[in-house]
Amino acid sequence: MELYDRIVEESLALLEGLPGRRLEPPAPGAVWPDAGEQNLILRGEMAYELGGGALGAVGGLALTSSAELVPRDELWLHGQDLGEIAEDRAYARLTFLRVAEGGLGEGDAAYAAIRRIENTRYHVRPKGYMARVSAAAEREPVRVGRAALAEGLDFAKVGGLFLEGYRRNPAVLAAKLVFVTLPDFPYGELARLARRAEAITESLNLILKNLKMDCASCGLKPVCDEVEGLRDLYFSRAAG
Repeated sequence: MELYDRIVEESLALLEGLPGRRLEPPAPGAVWPDAGEQNLILRGEMAYELGGGALGAVGGLALTSSAELVPRDELWLHGQDLGEIAEDRAYARLTFLRVAEGGLGEGDAAYAAIRRIENTRYHVRPKGYMARVSAAAEREPVRVGRAALAEGLDFAKVGGLFLEGYRRNPAVLAAKLVFVTLPDFPYGELARLARRAEAITESLNLILKNLKMDCASCGLKPVCDEVEGLRDLYFSRAAG
């Protein structure tokens, strides 16, 4: 699974040299509660919103088979933690997952496995942390509740729940989650990389459908030109 490696590398390069620290997730038995379907935070109950309005609200996910890029389960924070923030600000949550080479299966099964992994974000609902995911707009703003902050909600607790969610999938060998709340950060560049990851996944879907295309007129050409392996995959499918 090397199709997304360049996106992982470029995303991490944007963060290189910037203030950041590794977070320790809660110990087993001390995990922050998941509120499930009841995780509703009204505007009057929230302390602030991450990525609200025109602010950056990036939710990016990419897969890799490289143990160098994702060596182990890790949580990282670049910027202020939830309890240190006092007003709305831009935000990003990046998820990099290591899977075994060939561990997602082949053909339509691989595409379906990727989408199942992506859908984890809809099923992790930390109490007091309401993500309002918009797949169409590729945004992931978050409302943070005042009561949850008073109870000690922070990114380590949020990240711990997401780690658990992704690791429930047997195909995921390790997960690296990165939260970003830096005020002066190129969130637009992160959003561009997230859109590239989505374009790769959709291109993979069309290729696996074995559509017959003329590369000169195909809308996937820019993606195939950029991502090593996609064009070879297409022609191997077409030849079959």
